[in-house]
Amino acid sequence: MEKFKAAMVLGAVGDALGYRKGRWENCTSGKKIQEELASMGGLESLKLDPENWPLSDAVLMHMTTAEALITDYWCLEDLYREVVRLYVEAMVSLQGRAPDPTTVEPCVHLKPHNFLLAWHTPFNEKGSGFGAAAKAMCVGMRYWQPERLDNLVEVSIEIGRMTHNHPTGFLGSLTTALFASFAIQGKPLVAWGCELMKVIPRAEEYCKKTIRHMAEYQENWFYFEAKWQFYLEEREIDKQGQNKPSFSDGYDAEETDKMYKRWSSEGRAGRRGHDAPMIAYDALLAAGSNWTELCKRAMFHGGESEATGLIAGCLYGLMNGLNQVPQNLHRDLDKRERLEELGEALYKAASAEKCIEK
Repeated sequence: MEKFKAAMVLGAVGDALGYRKGRWENCTSGKKIQEELASMGGLESLKLDPENWPLSDAVLMHMTTAEALITDYWCLEDLYREVVRLYVEAMVSLQGRAPDPTTVEPCVHLKPHNFLLAWHTPFNEKGSGFGAAAKAMCVGMRYWQPERLDNLVEVSIEIGRMTHNHPTGFLGSLTTALFASFAIQGKPLVAWGCELMKVIPRAEEYCKKTIRHMAEYQENWFYFEAKWQFYLEEREIDKQGQNKPSFSDGYDAEETDKMYKRWSSEGRAGRRGHDAPMIAYDALLAAGSNWTELCKRAMFHGGESEATGLIAGCLYGLMNGLNQVPQNLHRDLDKRERLEELGEALYKAASAEKCIEK
């Protein structure tokens, strides 16, 4: 349970650090960010509070998704109706936090008063952004057991395409949900990327079953898989995911930015559903249990650092808990209490379901 609570809290810490009230989120130079951090006394000197280090819209969407997952729903359709209701309500609370238009605009198409089609949204050419990936770790926390994989695939896709109805978007939500479940299961980190490639055909099968937008999906499906294949080859991770990944020595902030841009689709690292989880995963592979190194790679780079920070922080919490993270980063964190409550509730909901099935 402690690691579930740590995951929700550290996801928010990663987001707040990468966002820095919009200042670092909009900075395109990791070197500049890291120099600014050093002039403030480094990570150890920061005290995260709601006024100076507010949470971005990405964390609020993750929390809203978690709120729905801990309700007492009878079937998945009921869950989707609850998510729709909460997402529509959340649009009001996001004002003032510079919400990402690619998340807000599709919410217009959600239909909370339509019982049958509440969560059906049109295919979205612009729906390939990171927003779906950044809100779905809690899905993996709710359905983390290997025998719940079909639920994880379905729920992460449906919740993803409510706001990001494009394969690059909703396969991002599948990825972060899947990685969260792997973290809880204790699956070796190096194997996660290869395991993802094995699950993507299941996602395609599920989409075919729902008979929605398949022509558009098929046109855009290959891109996500090709990018991840390229990444795994670049890090020389074999198909079994058993070898040590290859990292060059002496990578500085500028080199990291260059590398991340190569994985991106438009030169803005972490902007899309494929590369936001990829950067978070890569940072975890490189940093191991070293929190400071993780921050350097996932929170302080010249891309969408609040999204990659949120994903990396959450997964780190599931693997390592809070012990190695300086208390000043989370003691007075915005919404700290509610984040812990959500982590605990997700743990209980996942455990209760397992007991019932046994």
